[in-house]
Formats: sequence, C-alpha cells, structure tokens
Amino acid sequence: MNWFDKLHKTFIEEDRYKMLFEGFGNTILITLGALIIGVLIGAGIAIAKYYSDGNPKLKFLNMLCDFYTTVIRGIPITVLLLIFYYLILVSANGVTVAVIAFGINSGAYMAELIRSGINAVDRGQMEAARSLGMSKWQAMRTIIFPQAIKNILPAIGNECIALLKETSVAGYVAVVDLTRAANLIRNNTYDAFNPLMVLALVYLLLVVVMTKLLGVFEKRLSKSGKH
Repeated sequence: MNWFDKLHKTFIEEDRYKMLFEGFGNTILITLGALIIGVLIGAGIAIAKYYSDGNPKLKFLNMLCDFYTTVIRGIPITVLLLIFYYLILVSANGVTVAVIAFGINSGAYMAELIRSGINAVDRGQMEAARSLGMSKWQAMRTIIFPQAIKNILPAIGNECIALLKETSVAGYVAVVDLTRAANLIRNNTYDAFNPLMVLALVYLLLVVVMTKLLGVFEKRLSKSGKH
C-alpha cells in the first residue's frame, strides 16, 4: 500500500477527516475564548494593582490580586482543567469548561505582562493628564493603557501562541480538540504516523499564521504611533 492509499484509508474512509475539522474548530474556539477572558482578567488585575500600589486603603485588593496570580500560576493547567470539569463546573460541557479554565489560567500571566507594560509608561504622563482635568480612569484608558499594550504586544503574542499549544490537553475533559481528534483517528486506524504528522503540521501552520498576523499588527501600531 502506497502513501496516498494509506492517507485515504486513514482520513477519507468513514469520513474520519471530519473529526479533524471538528477538532480544529474547537481548538480555535477555546483559544479565542480563553484569550478574551485572559486579557480582560489580566487588564483588570494589572489596573487594580497599579491603583492599589502604595495605597493603604487598597492593600486588600493588592493582596487579593497577588493571591490569584500565585495560586493560578502555581497549578498546572491540566490539573486546573480537571478541577473545573469535575468539581466546579460539573454540569457544563467540555468546551465551555476549557474556555473558562484556560482563560482564568491565561489571565494570571496576562496580568503580569500588562502590569509590566503599564509600569513602563512614565508616571508623569498620568500626572500630566490629571492636571488637564482628566479622571484617573480617562487617563488610564486613553493615554496609559494604549502605550502599555503597544510596549508588550510581542509578549502578548507569545502568550497567545503558548495558549494555542496548551489547548492540546483539552481532551482530558472530553473535548474533541485537534490533538484528541488525531488520537482518535490513530486508535481507530492503527496508523500513528499520518494523524500525528498532520496534527503537528496543523499546529505549525497555525503558529506561523499567528506570528505573521502579529507582525502585521505591530507594524500598523508603530506606523500609527508616528503620526
């Protein structure tokens, strides 16, 4: 049996390729959903720590944020995923659990990235904005935060790529993601080479595309900053 016949038997017979398409869709859905949650959580924590730093009245808020990042970053994502699936979100489907678990995990890392970006912006800009009559929130939203995101965009891009690859463990909670789809095909056909090579190629292409898109976005941001 030649290689093309092997591919046909592995993927085309019994429409097994449809599992890969389902897995691809779930992987993208989990990645994008978790990314949105992660950015929102990360931004919220970073801004909270920015305002609570050196403010005795907000010391508890600062401690709460530190507790969150310490706990979440200290628990392996697979363990966190299982905790959410079997203990917290018992009645939810696997994709929903994966989006939430990966999002909460990503939020802890995004928080540190965004906080470093905010701290890199000269605090004098906040004072200048306040002297012009802006509220702290207005200054943060229109002046500080956009600069922070521009400074850390490459790091956020790396976190997105890491998040995409981390979703390969979503199969632990009965989600048919790319990795689980390839593994199911391998189990059904006893062909390990083709499903795993296709899986690796798809992930590689996704990372390359994400890297290219990030590069285009960075160039547009740098051009907009020159005007």
